[in-house]
Amino acid sequence: MKSKFRFVYQQLADEIRTSRYEPGSLLPSEHELTDRFQVSRETIRKALKLLSEHGYIQKVQGKGSVVLDFARLEFPFSGVMSFQELNEKLALSALTDVIRFEQQPASSTAATRLDLTEGDPVWAVERVRTIEGERVILDQELFSVAVIPKLTREICEKSIYAYIEGTLGLTISFAKKEIVVEEATPTDQAHLDLHGATHVVVVRSYTYLDDATLFQYTASRHRPDKFRFVDFARRVLQ
Repeated sequence: MKSKFRFVYQQLADEIRTSRYEPGSLLPSEHELTDRFQVSRETIRKALKLLSEHGYIQKVQGKGSVVLDFARLEFPFSGVMSFQELNEKLALSALTDVIRFEQQPASSTAATRLDLTEGDPVWAVERVRTIEGERVILDQELFSVAVIPKLTREICEKSIYAYIEGTLGLTISFAKKEIVVEEATPTDQAHLDLHGATHVVVVRSYTYLDDATLFQYTASRHRPDKFRFVDFARRVLQ
């Protein structure tokens, strides 16, 4: 059962995303939200803290909770997180469409990307992510069959990471990533709602298990006007 503060967070996040509260406006006071949701002040504060952490609001002393511009969705660049986990964290209500799912021999390029021998079997998966009715992400993925011997389209429609960790009992540990801007390909144009955009933002990821086994390569292709990628950096003096 969803906790009370997460329910409040979900409701307010949805209302911000649907422009019930415009950027620059104030959310109702904690007292007003307490009355509206019939929960404790502490529950409201936890919900507001989560909204602040996810970039929906900025708490301003003496003023209240200022709504931020959330037209661009924030995707953490440094974390290792499945799209399903991100969907739940950011309350995106996103949909996944598997447009390609097959096992095939690794090409020389695929073998290099997954540290395999050419001809070794790999899973080739392509998934389109639809957010707010628009197709804005195309994930092109390769998985090592040696690590994931069984995979289904149904698993790909849900969460491959949940299957790897929950069913196979493996631990996903870390990833190396790079981010570039590339000209949109015919595949991008066919499967994404680019609205005239000629380029896409591409995040390439190499993901490893806790024993340092490389098992996944992903090229995540994003419509550039919809997303920004964020990281947390702390200044450290030598």
